Amino acid sequence: MNRREWLRAVGSAAAAPLPVAAAQSGLRTEILKLKLRHTWTTVMSSSNFRNTLAVTFTRQGVTGYGEGAPIVRYHESAETAQAAVASVADLLDSADPWQFSKLMGEVFRRIDGHYAAKAAIDIALMDWVGKKLGVPLYRYFGLDPAAAPVTTFSIGIDKPEIVKQKVREAAPYPILKIKVGLDSDEEMIAAVRSVTDKPLRVDANEGWKNKEEAARKIDWLEKQGVEFVEQPMPADMLEETQWVRSRVRLPIIADEASLRPSDVPKLAGCFDGINVKLDKTGGILEAHKMIQMAKSLGMKTMLGCMISSSISITAAAHLSPLVDYADLDGNLLIANDPYEGVTVRDGKLVLPDRPGLGLKPAV
Repeated sequence: MNRREWLRAVGSAAAAPLPVAAAQSGLRTEILKLKLRHTWTTVMSSSNFRNTLAVTFTRQGVTGYGEGAPIVRYHESAETAQAAVASVADLLDSADPWQFSKLMGEVFRRIDGHYAAKAAIDIALMDWVGKKLGVPLYRYFGLDPAAAPVTTFSIGIDKPEIVKQKVREAAPYPILKIKVGLDSDEEMIAAVRSVTDKPLRVDANEGWKNKEEAARKIDWLEKQGVEFVEQPMPADMLEETQWVRSRVRLPIIADEASLRPSDVPKLAGCFDGINVKLDKTGGILEAHKMIQMAKSLGMKTMLGCMISSSISITAAAHLSPLVDYADLDGNLLIANDPYEGVTVRDGKLVLPDRPGLGLKPAV
């Protein structure tokens, strides 16, 4: 089956449960090549497309859909993620999906690393569970969809004129997230501020390498109408980040330092909050645990994303009523999203009320 046929097949399945007679049990994977609307540049990389791993899990006439977005920062790729999923295919084919918590525990035990692959499996299982129960995932978690927050829209590093164009195109979004972390930081912010006075949130992606530089830039950003700064310094520089935290007024949110629930306690004294991404935690279940842990420590919580399709973004969005901030725009940055799920109205996330993730084929 080629990619077009696969997309047609899974798209039809996403619209409604598969007829029992037509369904086949099993696990399937496919690498999706997602084309970006603009070249996407951060401190870490620059690209015109991203590859993600799509997973389908079919059992008892119902198919669940999952996706993981591996990135080089964590030594993962779509190909290695696909191999990781294949390594537990026997487990998933024979296990009882209703015991999804136990099943994901065994997946974590058998797969070392490869958290985007784990996320794809987890999302597919939770989509399956929601469909079998006949409820959207936000209802399964006891959440109010009306409490979903506004999402930021991200502006990648680029030349000033292109940055201005991107900002103009982001007119429907009331809050922007600006990528910085290079020598061009002041130029980036100046370009943005020349065309908008919207509130800004800034992500340095570990770009500032010493504490004095980080403190100076954060103080400067405060004067530019920035609300908070994500990951100003490399993830392992916790003592230096704590030094910066004690000297600046803007909140600092952990991103690359905030991978999994076990990371949260050590971040509490260095950061004001954490950015939780399903591709870093290994899926919805671990993300939910991480959010609750951070909240118990009095930290702000944020749901972020990699560049991915509406599968992964919608999965994260179902948890968004739990958090203070959202940066769930990865699907808005691509030109060939095969699905529709969560939508955005005046910047606010609108969760689908269909069972499971609530995906349907893109029009």
